[in-house]
Amino acid sequence: MTIKRDYEFTGIDCVNCANKIEAGVRNIEGVIYASLNYPLSKLSIEVTADKPLGEIERKIQSIMDSIEKGSKLKVQKDEETDGDDHNNRFSKFTLFTYILAAAAYFTGFFIIQNPTMKPILFVFTYIVFGNRVLIKSAKNILKGKVFDENFLMSIASIGAFIIGEYPEAAAVMMFYQVGELFQDYAVNHSRRAIKSLIAIKPDYANLKTEEGYKRVDPSEIRVGDHIIIRPGERVPLDGVVTEGVSAVDTSALTGESLPRDINVGSELLSGSINQSGVLTVRVTKLFENSTVSRILDMVESASQKKANTERFITRFAAIYTPVVVGFAILLALIPPLFLNGDFHQWIYRALLFLVVSCPCALVISIPLGFFGGIGAASKRGILIKGGNYLEVLSKVKTVVFDKTGTLTSGSFEVTGVSAENSFTEDELLYYAAHAEAFSTHPLAVSIIKKFGKEPDKNIVSDYAEYAGMGVSAKVSDKTVLLGNKTLFDKFKIDAGETESAGTLMYLAIDGVYAGSVVLEDTVKEDSGKAIKSLKGLGVDDIIMLTGDSRDAANIAAERLGISTVYSELLPHEKMDRLERIIDEKKESGKVAFVGDGINDSPVIARADVGIAMGGTGSDAAIEASDIVVMTDEPGKIPEAIVIARKTRTVVYQNIVLAMAVKAIVLALGAGGVATLLWEAVFADVGVALMAILNAMRITRVNKSE
Repeated sequence: MTIKRDYEFTGIDCVNCANKIEAGVRNIEGVIYASLNYPLSKLSIEVTADKPLGEIERKIQSIMDSIEKGSKLKVQKDEETDGDDHNNRFSKFTLFTYILAAAAYFTGFFIIQNPTMKPILFVFTYIVFGNRVLIKSAKNILKGKVFDENFLMSIASIGAFIIGEYPEAAAVMMFYQVGELFQDYAVNHSRRAIKSLIAIKPDYANLKTEEGYKRVDPSEIRVGDHIIIRPGERVPLDGVVTEGVSAVDTSALTGESLPRDINVGSELLSGSINQSGVLTVRVTKLFENSTVSRILDMVESASQKKANTERFITRFAAIYTPVVVGFAILLALIPPLFLNGDFHQWIYRALLFLVVSCPCALVISIPLGFFGGIGAASKRGILIKGGNYLEVLSKVKTVVFDKTGTLTSGSFEVTGVSAENSFTEDELLYYAAHAEAFSTHPLAVSIIKKFGKEPDKNIVSDYAEYAGMGVSAKVSDKTVLLGNKTLFDKFKIDAGETESAGTLMYLAIDGVYAGSVVLEDTVKEDSGKAIKSLKGLGVDDIIMLTGDSRDAANIAAERLGISTVYSELLPHEKMDRLERIIDEKKESGKVAFVGDGINDSPVIARADVGIAMGGTGSDAAIEASDIVVMTDEPGKIPEAIVIARKTRTVVYQNIVLAMAVKAIVLALGAGGVATLLWEAVFADVGVALMAILNAMRITRVNKSE
């Protein structure tokens, strides 16, 4: 047995420190899993039940204290908190002292000429800007944690003092801390932007009682309860409107700016905002299963699933810094000792080399890039469960669609009833409706609707479902079989050869073929546009896998412009076919599968990236998926691919930018061309800031990009 806990943390001022804390927590005895979500200030752990949780929490706090003094851990509360102020290192007093120290520096550099006074001003500037760095570096060295940005800045600036470069030593710390200030602001701005994407959790629900309405926590509401939603209030739970007419803002869920008109019978998603009329709603899902709860869980846990690029950069940074430090030592010693170089000159170059080596730009901007992509997608009603799935999505070249409920509305209508062997059409509908009395399948709902009244479930017994084929049941004293041609072949009942543009359901009574029912599904409005957009993105392989009849599948595919269709597939046949597709396409790119039903769950889970329709989709399909389209619109899939590709582009831009600038400055410094430490500071902090700002662009990606 295990215990899971979520915590908030404050006072962690850099993602590099967060990575160290996460690694330390994972090494605690009894901790099975740990993930530190830096952008959301959240730590999630899973521990064995035999270890006292309080003891583990104390060890976590101890690790945090050792890496970031003043950081705090607390159990995550239900209400949203904003930790940005706590995570911001720069108080008003600190900013004041920084301004004073900067004024002292520029006074000493440009105005004061006294040879005694100038160094005093530079030392003052150095102490004000550098005291935290020096103290932290010393503490880390005592704990055996040498190679970090604090050590690099300390040794470089102290070395500059030793060789008499007072202005340079002070400037290094000043520019470093000013850069950190802007970097801190950029990261917090990004964190606030990300948090705003998931700030949709309702605070309360107005529960209808015999005495009136009572304000309660949404988690206290049960399925079937009635709630009232007033204008301006956020919808707390999913449900169906029983009274009232209104317009609802669903932009937080779907990204659509136009309000949706709502009236009696309309489905309402939690997280949307009621804009005008008062609505009474019958709750259809518990809070933990509601749309808003799913969004919160998926987005908050998304960064725990790191992309391959993120994992590589973390490992790379751990090796990169010590290697560069070793190279800097060689640079300082070999030329003076063996090539008659000047000690002063080569030590200075080595110091410059050290300052520029810090991998902050990579370590900070890469995770923010992927999280920005996840945030941009969630604003459009596309929930991506992790950076790894976003990375795979950017490489998708083949998209495989289910038909019913995915490309089509799943809303069927009976368009024909054909009776055979002395049975009447009324008898056909009577037995078909009663055979489907216990089913919630869209075909069953349509047949019962055509029957015109509620079937008497008391006369139905021995009900059985055959996955992907149909149902059987005893209706009064008659044995009824209802399903597709495959089911009738299974029971060796001859249904003849019937052609239809719709879906055919065959009926047999006591083993005798009684006739067929024709049902037609309608293609979703944006399905055709989605297929066209995917082709425009270079996704040329678009395939349909469906259990529907060959005729119905071919007609839908022709309307949508899909050339490859596999129809009349049972769930295991869908899986076999997808396996073959993945094997055929493994050299050309990744394969995505889009579906909505329980029978699609295994296929969704098997695809390189599985996409589920979140509105009509089954819980099993949503759980198995990597990406959830909350609006059920196929048109969101090309949007998701655009965001994924944009994210990948920005991440690669950051890697190239950081590595290129560092490589250039390192080469120039070693060669004596770049001769100022502030140039190295720019290559470190400046490039990190540029990379962060570039990563933040993803949250503003346009559909057309």
